[in-house]
Amino acid sequence: MGWLKDPTGDNHPKVGFTYRIMRRFSRSLMSVWFRELDIVDNENIPPEGGLMFIAWHPSGLIDPMLMHASLPGKLSILAKHTLFKVPVLGSLIRSSGGLPIERPKDSTNKEKSRKNNEILLSKVGNEIATGGRLLLFPEGSTHTESSTKRARSGAARIMLQAIRRSNELGTAMPRIIPVGLHYSNSQKFRERAAVILERPMELPPIPEDHEKDKQWIDEVTKSIDSELNRASHSKTSWEERHLIWKARSVVYAEKIKQTGGKMKKPSYSESVIGARRMRAGWEFVSKEEPQKTQNLVTKSVEHFDEIESLGLSPFDVSAKPNKPSILGYLKAVSIWIWSAAWMLGLVTWSAVIGNVPPYQGNYAIMWYLKKGKISPPIQGTMKVMSAIIMFPIWWITASLMVTWLLLSPSSPVFSLLNLHWLLAKLTMLNPVFVFLILLVWWPISGKMHLKLYSKLVQSWRMLRRWQRWRDDSFDWNSLQQRQQNIGRELISLGDTLVLPGDPDWIEPKTGNDDNLSVRYRN
Repeated sequence: MGWLKDPTGDNHPKVGFTYRIMRRFSRSLMSVWFRELDIVDNENIPPEGGLMFIAWHPSGLIDPMLMHASLPGKLSILAKHTLFKVPVLGSLIRSSGGLPIERPKDSTNKEKSRKNNEILLSKVGNEIATGGRLLLFPEGSTHTESSTKRARSGAARIMLQAIRRSNELGTAMPRIIPVGLHYSNSQKFRERAAVILERPMELPPIPEDHEKDKQWIDEVTKSIDSELNRASHSKTSWEERHLIWKARSVVYAEKIKQTGGKMKKPSYSESVIGARRMRAGWEFVSKEEPQKTQNLVTKSVEHFDEIESLGLSPFDVSAKPNKPSILGYLKAVSIWIWSAAWMLGLVTWSAVIGNVPPYQGNYAIMWYLKKGKISPPIQGTMKVMSAIIMFPIWWITASLMVTWLLLSPSSPVFSLLNLHWLLAKLTMLNPVFVFLILLVWWPISGKMHLKLYSKLVQSWRMLRRWQRWRDDSFDWNSLQQRQQNIGRELISLGDTLVLPGDPDWIEPKTGNDDNLSVRYRN
């Protein structure tokens, strides 16, 4: 994927060298953490004026690091002040644009905390008024719920300050941009993510009378609540979220069949957009025709539970060819063998030396934390933090050890290399040069290994899929017919509605959810 370019011009704060280095680090880490990462609808970013990016906060440190990597321009990030006291992590957060904010529950002197926060919020408001960019999580803390938590008033208060200051200076109007953060599983390594930039919020005129500030802040905070719900596809339970995603998969597969297209998995961002359509239509029809949706929900849940018990996915059922040939199976075997063969090469052995020891150390830490029943978002945060510390330390250590083995006369490897005139030339290299080359090579080899590993896993999954397709113990006709019927019913419902992404779709007003803009076609 391509990262978004920073804005240029005198109206945008300069992106300094230190910030670019830290963002490069975030981007490298996120590109390793996620096997697929999409940034969608960046045309919604206005060319002028300060910006406040807001998002929900389901995944601890992963959320700000992903936003820091994905969003263009120099971002200021409000984070709880206790994080800045953590060794190494505190310095990294500051270098990345972090600003400490004191939550009352984390402070012993609540009055002092309140005054410090007022000064900070005023400073941030002035920064946005002059073209600065702020990343904020209005919920105030991370959580594991499937729906967003109630937004706090801080975002609205900062924006009120920013708009007033902008009017005084005559600068472009600051805007709030909701951001949808979507993960296939943010706590697992090599999953998928999408960052969806929504259109800027339309805010009411700011009050001339300061006594009406609270009313304006309350109204905007309520709108922020609704926008976060819409951007994050908020649902009351994870079961509802999973049902919507599975239904989206069935609709996608059935449409491909109807059009005669090639069956392949969509990108994650395409899946997110499909889930948005499904959610909007589902909620609309649930209110208009509850009996129809309830019957469809019952059939869908029964079907998905059955295929899950068989170790299948909706894609496995939809993509099965009528007559799985032995050639397809052999092709899957060949790709797996080819990938496995490359895995045994120099790249993999270098990756093992440079990355397995810190990875295992990281795994041991996570095992210990899970025993303590720490919440998943905190686990994800600790996993990233420990990796940030452990991997560089090991790369330095491994580089020193290998440099010694190659170049020290007291090393047994040094003696072996000198037995051959060509290999002996390796022992004459500059130690500093060898150390630096090795220090760079460990992470590069790890990244190359991940690509080979992804290919191996994908080919293994395809091999397993072909094995299941050739298994006659499954009642494939019944499974496919039932899933096809569900897909057709969902498509029939969707065809009667105007949904997000349709040419005649009208985006809901700020503060309204998608289902309020869904309507029947004439």
